[in-house]
Amino acid sequence: MKLHIAVLAGDGIGPEISVQGVEAMKAIAERFGHDITFTSALCGAAAIDAVGDPFPEETFNICREADAVLFSSVGDPKFDNNPNAKVRPEQGLLAMRKKLGLFANIRPVTTFDCLVHKSPLKDELVKGADFICIRELTGGMYFGEKKEGDDYAYDTNAYTRQEVERILEVAYEYAGRRRKHVTVVDKANVLASSRLWRKVAKEVAAKHPDIETDFMYVDNAAMRMIQEPRYFDVMVTENTFGDILTDEGSCITGSMGLLPSASTGESTPVFEPIHGSWPQAKGLNIANPLAQILSAAMLFEYFGLTAEGALIREAVDASLAQNVRTPEIQVEGGAKYGTKEVGAWIADYIRKH
Repeated sequence: MKLHIAVLAGDGIGPEISVQGVEAMKAIAERFGHDITFTSALCGAAAIDAVGDPFPEETFNICREADAVLFSSVGDPKFDNNPNAKVRPEQGLLAMRKKLGLFANIRPVTTFDCLVHKSPLKDELVKGADFICIRELTGGMYFGEKKEGDDYAYDTNAYTRQEVERILEVAYEYAGRRRKHVTVVDKANVLASSRLWRKVAKEVAAKHPDIETDFMYVDNAAMRMIQEPRYFDVMVTENTFGDILTDEGSCITGSMGLLPSASTGESTPVFEPIHGSWPQAKGLNIANPLAQILSAAMLFEYFGLTAEGALIREAVDASLAQNVRTPEIQVEGGAKYGTKEVGAWIADYIRKH
């Protein structure tokens, strides 16, 4: 297959882990005979510093013309610590989602048996947890009408039927390939927007009688994720709730450095690790590249290249089993591996298997 990939490394540890994701993809291309080309583009703080825009038009055009985007991270303390900053790196991420029409964020939460002990939850609760959070990504409060003053502010949590229907259909599509269970998360006892979600969800559920559907208030869902994470198969919710719940879900595995994600919709899909830019680790060769590499696996699977995705996952599993790990997940007394060394080991594994 011929693929053209836009590479947005971004800020902080982004450029370091981005290289490892690209190297894994190059190894796959060699192993399976694919023709993959890469075009790099600026985003986030790096783009603000260069051209004053966190998602420049040139970057948008590169993404729009690509088959997929391999994205890393955005964020820089110099903006976080400046409340008066008019332009922020994260605005580039929101602009990318909106301009590319990326309304569906897919975040798998999968535990690794050899790392269950790293989870803040008890082993018996975590082991075997495997679910997907599907978050609506371009509506709700993040994009609704806003007003901000010295003594009064508001954010509007607006949704349309069409926006709710299309994200629900994504959830049912994934559930159909998994354990056929969808949990719709809302706050329909309080919020009008949630009552629309529940009304539409019941209509969509009726079209999928082979899939079990249940409904859960967001506060109960947050509690249930901690008490019984194995209960969930596919969870679907609106933008703000999804932002919070997906971060909670990431902690179940014991390391945010292990989880990839995909954002899909009307245009070029984006594949990225769920973690941030971790600026404190920039240039130290300690960042875990596995989430970036697993994002590449999701990219291949999106295009139906399941064997390619499976080999990447096999390589990641093998690296963990052989304790080829960055410091935050390394076993006590284990050998020291950095970002580059872990990435190189995985790329070498792919080429040999």
